[in-house]
Amino acid sequence: MKPASPRSAPPADPRIAFFDRQAPTWDQTGPDPAVTLRRLDELEGRLDLRPGLDLLEVGCGTGQITGWLAARVKPGKVVAADFSPGMLAQARARGVDAEFVLRDICRHKPASRRFDVVLCFHSFPHFRDPKAALRQIARLLNPGGRLLVVHLSGSAPLNALHRRVGGPVGHDHLPPARQWAALLRPLRMEVMEAVDRRDLFLLKAALPARSRSARAGLRHLARA
Repeated sequence: MKPASPRSAPPADPRIAFFDRQAPTWDQTGPDPAVTLRRLDELEGRLDLRPGLDLLEVGCGTGQITGWLAARVKPGKVVAADFSPGMLAQARARGVDAEFVLRDICRHKPASRRFDVVLCFHSFPHFRDPKAALRQIARLLNPGGRLLVVHLSGSAPLNALHRRVGGPVGHDHLPPARQWAALLRPLRMEVMEAVDRRDLFLLKAALPARSRSARAGLRHLARA
């Protein structure tokens, strides 16, 4: 018998090279960082980021908001993750009080560490497999933990922008608010708030606090 051939590595996501190319100039050519932080200040009460929370920022990009997040959850910790080495290098260079990790939320198995909040800011459409990403996120949350998906634009104009840009992000899609309850139901996550207007997309969802049903849900996720 011939020995089994080693399993080939999955092909690289073309989005990674796309964002690597954008990284050196993203803060000048992408969304204005000052406007972004001003909008976050306006949303701060709705995000409910309190001191002592441990937060995972999935898709941190160049780290435009990582320092803002760290200041709000301190003495809790922020872990900022991105699948683009170029973006992550720019984020690390800011020198903010956060841990930066190279991670593909759709591919890498979750670490043993758990978080009180997982935030996807301006990143969710770029996950090549949204359902796999949500499964990973659910595994990374503590019981009672929250998922925040935030864009400073509604789903319709954002999806239209991606179609105009084309290339690797041409089909990147943010599901409209009405679709999220069905996306999260298999993960036993409940939508707490869903706003989808032209200038804001805000999705807040939570795992149940630990209980018999929650433990059953976590066992179900572990088998998935």
